[in-house]
Amino acid sequence: MAAMFGTLLSRFETADTTIQYVTDEGGGVGLVLYPTALQGELAEKRLTLRGNAAVDAIPVSDTPPANVVDPLVHLKIVGDAYAGGFSQGRTLRSSASTRRLRLDHQEESAHDVRTFLVTDTGLRVEHTLGWDDLAPGVLTVTTRFTNGSSEPVSLELLTSFSLGGITPFDPADGAGRLRVHRFRSGWSAEGRLESNMIEDLHLERSWIGGSVFSERFGQVGSMPVRGWFPFVAIEDTAAEVVWGAQLAWAGSWQLEVARQHDDVTLSGGLADRELGHWVKAVAPGEELVAPPATIACVAGSLAECCDRLVSAQVAAAEAHPAIEGDMPIVFNEWCTTWGSPTHDRVVAIADRLQGTPVRYLVIDAGWYKPDGGSWNNAHGEWVANAGQFPGGLAATAAAVRERGLVPGLWFEMETVGSTSASFGEVDHLLRRDGLPVTSGVRRFWDLTDPVAVELVAERVIGTLRDAVFGYVKVDYNETIGLGCDHPDSLGEGLRRHVLGVHSFFERMRSELPDLVIESCSSGGHRLEPSMLARSAMSSFSDAHETVEIPIIAANLHSLMLPRQSQIWAVVHADDSPDRLLYSLAATFLGRMCISGEITELDDDQWTTVRAAMDLYERAAPCIKHGTSRRFGTIGASWRQPEGWQAVVRTSSDDSTVLVVAHTFAHGPDVVEVPLPKGTWLVDGSLSGDAIETSVEDGVLVRRGHSPFTGGVILLKRAGQAPSA
Repeated sequence: MAAMFGTLLSRFETADTTIQYVTDEGGGVGLVLYPTALQGELAEKRLTLRGNAAVDAIPVSDTPPANVVDPLVHLKIVGDAYAGGFSQGRTLRSSASTRRLRLDHQEESAHDVRTFLVTDTGLRVEHTLGWDDLAPGVLTVTTRFTNGSSEPVSLELLTSFSLGGITPFDPADGAGRLRVHRFRSGWSAEGRLESNMIEDLHLERSWIGGSVFSERFGQVGSMPVRGWFPFVAIEDTAAEVVWGAQLAWAGSWQLEVARQHDDVTLSGGLADRELGHWVKAVAPGEELVAPPATIACVAGSLAECCDRLVSAQVAAAEAHPAIEGDMPIVFNEWCTTWGSPTHDRVVAIADRLQGTPVRYLVIDAGWYKPDGGSWNNAHGEWVANAGQFPGGLAATAAAVRERGLVPGLWFEMETVGSTSASFGEVDHLLRRDGLPVTSGVRRFWDLTDPVAVELVAERVIGTLRDAVFGYVKVDYNETIGLGCDHPDSLGEGLRRHVLGVHSFFERMRSELPDLVIESCSSGGHRLEPSMLARSAMSSFSDAHETVEIPIIAANLHSLMLPRQSQIWAVVHADDSPDRLLYSLAATFLGRMCISGEITELDDDQWTTVRAAMDLYERAAPCIKHGTSRRFGTIGASWRQPEGWQAVVRTSSDDSTVLVVAHTFAHGPDVVEVPLPKGTWLVDGSLSGDAIETSVEDGVLVRRGHSPFTGGVILLKRAGQAPSA
């Protein structure tokens, strides 16, 4: 193995990944990952910049280092020196606080390595790197800070993880070979992949290492997927290796791609003082655990790295109610009544759905609104409108159950609307500068306040229990912003509130163990692992019936399990056959949810919807357990897409392939979709009458497309029994 900078402390292997801890002369510890199979490709790293004419021209005796060990944990304590190198305002990494950490000892068990760091004043950090046989090659990082000194300290940075040594496959600074991958997000526009060379991000190292460079990005507020997903990856395009990381946190967060020397580093965690207005006072004996992160190193593509990180979400997804096991279909009446649900309308929908594969019927917003009022600003008391539900919610829920369906109910429980009495409960609402945090027509319950928590529990958990609902849709339509009042900082106020949100979701699951929870935050603003773990499924977007639905839905395969991604097909009585198929096909990219004019479809339309439901039941195992690859070209615009897209999902046992194909404006007449190696037979399809489908030399060929059509093809490997 080629020499690397630093001194080897320990080395471990899990799945196909080598974990290497290195130390520097001062006792600092760093972490390097690489694919075990590529150990022979590791480069002999240069140790000095001497030999460069510009460096050699400087008449000093010091030898500028080419690399240093990047610390395993970065922290910053108020009062300690900043890093220098023009870093303030760009990063708080590599401060004097970090440099004071020294190795105490390291402990190994069957599934983790714990590294203990200390300072001479008694501050302690426990860094745990763990792995699980259920998600091979995925590493989970937990960082715990303890103030073991005799004096309080104030943190303004604590990383969840920090990974150095990128790339170990180049002897110098990896010029022209490192690419950074991130996913942008916006309302109804989730998951746009952005890939930039390190040089394009202006992260090329300086000639002598005199300046610190950092691309620090993240999100401030309580909508964690607003602007960016908490994900980052770096690809060594020459070695074909990808390092990736994903944070699990529902508040303000940050990720950093940083460099001062040859190698690039990845780190992230809570948004720090500079980005997230966060300072936390830690008393003697007190501890703070940073949000967990998952990291991976893959010899392969970005898609393979994403597969690996997403696989870490499986264990939590399996912990939801047993009714979720076969991925039931959802009907939500939002795009049917548009905020004006009534008992009679809900029962009519239930009559239509009786005997179909649909299992959940969800009553969405507006069931509580006052006569003549709006659903959008009346929430808070959660009392059903007597005119809309004359027998009360329990009577409607019972009628839904009588028709073989599980009733669901919408809440936006964390906020209160401007026309509700709760809007004036300022002692129990979040405040900033002593005043209620007001965003548009919303204020926010303080979920660290026991009085507020019990009020919300009585109105939400009590209503669900008393009326016997089995499903809840939790919406969240504003962000708290930079934080709320707390003696330490606004960011610490927000952090504690987010922990309160987590606790309330856990309380719902504890008190109502059979309750299926859907998380919606104006669509996809909470699609991060900590909230995905606390809900059976999440709304993929608020793009309810737009042409970009299949594009957004396909994006999310890189970031979350499709089994948890609820995708809507809004059906209308005036839908053409092509439009109906376009909408229905997109739901096969995740969890099928139907909405719209379900009671007004004609026989042909209803036959198409039923056929989609029946095929979805057969395709569900592949959607639940599989990997996805995307083909086609859609152009730059999602709102006006051109070309075509196909997602090929292969089941985990390699017996089934599901192809979900869409054409857009100026799409081709013939679409050719590569299939995994083997002989495949069509086992079911949902396509327009004009489409001809065949498998030719390992390629799925579909002929006869027109613009904006959709189709689904289920294939079985030759020799496999057809699906039921």
